[in-house]
Amino acid sequence: MLGVIVNTIAVLIGSFAGFFIKKGVPVRISDAVMKVLGAAVLCIGIKGVFEGENTLIMILSLVLGTVLGTIIDIDKGINIVAEKAENKFSKNNDGKFAQGFLSATLLFCVGSMAVVGSLNAGISGDNQTLYAKSLLDMISAVMLSSSMGIGVALSAVTVFVYQGVIVLASQLLVPVLNSSAVAEMNCAGSVLIMLIGLNLMGIGKFKVANGLPAILFAPILVYIFSLF
Repeated sequence: MLGVIVNTIAVLIGSFAGFFIKKGVPVRISDAVMKVLGAAVLCIGIKGVFEGENTLIMILSLVLGTVLGTIIDIDKGINIVAEKAENKFSKNNDGKFAQGFLSATLLFCVGSMAVVGSLNAGISGDNQTLYAKSLLDMISAVMLSSSMGIGVALSAVTVFVYQGVIVLASQLLVPVLNSSAVAEMNCAGSVLIMLIGLNLMGIGKFKVANGLPAILFAPILVYIFSLF
C-alpha cells in the first residue's frame, strides 16, 4: 500500500500548492488557464481513446454505463457531497468545487498506470509505476487546483480507495483485469475525460459522473466477448 499512500499524499500536496498559487492569480488569467487546461484534458482523452481494441465494447460500455448512471443519478449524488464539503471547507462557493473533484478523480483514476501500477504493487510489491504516477498526478493537481480550487484535493480520497482496493484484491483481479480489459477501461474512461475537457472549455455542460459505470462495464464486456 506504500505506493498508494505516496500517490495520495502527492495529490494532496499538489492540490494545496495549486490552491495557494490561485490566490495570487487574477480572475481573467484563471479563466484563460481554465480554457487552456480544458484543451489539454481534451487531448489526453483523445489519446486514451485510441488505446481501445474494440469499438463495439467502447460504445456498449458507454451506453450501458450512462443508462445505469443516469438512473442512479450519480452526478446529483456527487454534487450533493461536494456541496456539503464546499460549504465546510471553502468560503468561496463558486461552483467549481464539484467540478474540480470530478475532473481530478477521472484524470487520476482512469488510465493503465492506476490499474497496472496497483496490480504490480499488490502482486509483487513493485511500487515503481505508482511512484512515477505520483509525480505526474502532483503536477496535474497543481494545475487543476490553481484553476478550480481546493475541490481537487478531495480526489485524493478516491485515489486512495480506488487504488487501495485494487492492491488488496490484486490476486483476485488479475484474471479479470488483463491487458485487453485495462485497454477498454482506459478507452471508455478517456471518452469521459474528453467530456470533462469540453466542460472546462465552456463548450458543454455534460453530466460526466453519470457515465462512470462505463468503466466497470468495459471489463465485463471484454469477458463476455471472449466467450464467443
